[in-house]
Amino acid sequence: MGILRWVPALLLIFSFFGLFCKSLAQVSPACSEEDRAALLGFKAKIVKDTTDSLSTWIDKDCCGGGWEGVQCNEAGRVTVLELQRPNKDNALYMKGTLSPSLGNLRFLEVLTLSGLKQITGPIPESFSNLTRLAQLALEDNSLKGTIPSGLGRLTALQGLSLSGNQLTGQIPPSLGNLRNLLQLNLGRNSLKGPIPTTFQYFHGLQYIDLSSNQLSGLIPDFVGQFQTITFIDLSSNQLSGQVPISLFSLAKLQDLSLSHNQLTGKIPVQIGGLKSLTSLSLSGNRFTGGIPASISRLPNLWYLNLSRNGLSDPIPITLASGIPSLLSIDLSYNNLSLGTVPDWIGSRQLSDVHLAGCQLKGVLPSFTRPDSLTSIDLSDNLFTGGVSKFFTNMSSLQKLKLSNNKLKFDLSEVNLPDGLSVIDFSSNELVGSLSRILNRTSSFLEVFDISRNQISGVIPEFREGLRLRVLNLESNKIGGQLPSSLSNLANLEKLSISRNLITGTIPTSLGLLVKLQWLDLSINSLSGRIPNSLLGIEALRHASFRANRLCGEIPQGRPFNIFPPVAYAHNLCLCGKPLPPCREKKSEEMSQ
Repeated sequence: MGILRWVPALLLIFSFFGLFCKSLAQVSPACSEEDRAALLGFKAKIVKDTTDSLSTWIDKDCCGGGWEGVQCNEAGRVTVLELQRPNKDNALYMKGTLSPSLGNLRFLEVLTLSGLKQITGPIPESFSNLTRLAQLALEDNSLKGTIPSGLGRLTALQGLSLSGNQLTGQIPPSLGNLRNLLQLNLGRNSLKGPIPTTFQYFHGLQYIDLSSNQLSGLIPDFVGQFQTITFIDLSSNQLSGQVPISLFSLAKLQDLSLSHNQLTGKIPVQIGGLKSLTSLSLSGNRFTGGIPASISRLPNLWYLNLSRNGLSDPIPITLASGIPSLLSIDLSYNNLSLGTVPDWIGSRQLSDVHLAGCQLKGVLPSFTRPDSLTSIDLSDNLFTGGVSKFFTNMSSLQKLKLSNNKLKFDLSEVNLPDGLSVIDFSSNELVGSLSRILNRTSSFLEVFDISRNQISGVIPEFREGLRLRVLNLESNKIGGQLPSSLSNLANLEKLSISRNLITGTIPTSLGLLVKLQWLDLSINSLSGRIPNSLLGIEALRHASFRANRLCGEIPQGRPFNIFPPVAYAHNLCLCGKPLPPCREKKSEEMSQ
């Protein structure tokens, strides 16, 4: 009787267990053998994986949730493969090629293999078989070859990104068949030729980035048909001709960058029709004429960059009452002769003011809202006097460029804002010493350039923890020795101390600057040897020891033995490649 009493309970337990197993089967269906083989084919082509993602691909069931980046549908077919570098850590990458076997994932809807850096080789032609794909993202790898024309058969695609690779050739016209495309990013490659005319069929396009390629020809007139587009970046190409008027009918366009091309003519007055525009960059072209007054009618524009063109005076007075959202302006290097900073710039609450090469004169300007400024570039003007009151209340300033003016002040008496990451006082008439300004420098400072001035004194000791990437002290009157504590600048990429009065020897600790790419110690009074410890700087691309009092054998290893002889000219007795052999070595060779 006791046993019989347990039977209903056991039946209930088995019933629940059966339902549980059934629900598990529904949640985690066994993956298709065909799909598993396709994924393992991809894994086999990856020869090194420091992301450690593929180490999870060991279970027999690729749909069980254990395979990182893999998702399946209820039938056990792989629908998603997403492998992305989780952060910008340079130690994380995958090395290998893309296996054509991925083209066998016939139910795949999302394929993202991004930021893996060392995946090279071509994009497999077999990817054109993935007709269910809605998203294909292969950006920030090292893929080579051309874009397969077969990708034009993926008519379900809504997003295509191949940016940040080494792709060459022309953009295949077949991509125009992707009528459902919402986002297209082919930027940062080496693509050539024109923008295909077939792109006119992208009626629903919202985002296009073709920047940083070698595209040529005209900006096609059909861009005016992209009525849903919000983002256009065609910068850093070789596009020419005038900007088509049709582009300025795009009522939803928010970001437009055509910078660094070869565009000509005037900036069309119709630009005032881009009512949704928030960011406009036309820098680095060949635009002429005046700045159109219609720009003042852009209510949402906060970023305006018209630098490095041939734009001329006068600046429209309507700008004083227009562009209510403006935060950042760059009018540098045009044919503008402003004389003084316009009131409509000086009185606004701006974050960036870049007016380099605008024929500004007199003392440095004062700003009504200095606390909002984060970046100032007033280089290549005619400013005179000092800077004592200029920095008052500039509590947010991060980048400061005042190079190539006629400023004259004592560097050791300047109180700079905390938090500066860039300081450029080069090519002025500065005096004083470095000790105070560098000892008070915050750990945020990355670029410090006081070259071509009249700075004296010595190079101070450097504490640990500084982020300096560029230290340019050339063409001053700095004496003393090179401090061994330069080795504390672990992030240093450029060090130039040429044309000073530096004496003593080159510290062996300089070899600890493993990120250094540019080293110029020329035209000083350095003596002794070039230490062999510098061979540890494998990233070095340029070095000059010219016109010192150095002697002994040049470090015999790359790149020092392949730098041009002029890098070592006019010293006491340097020898060894690329100069003639040292005497003792020459006599040894002769005796053998």
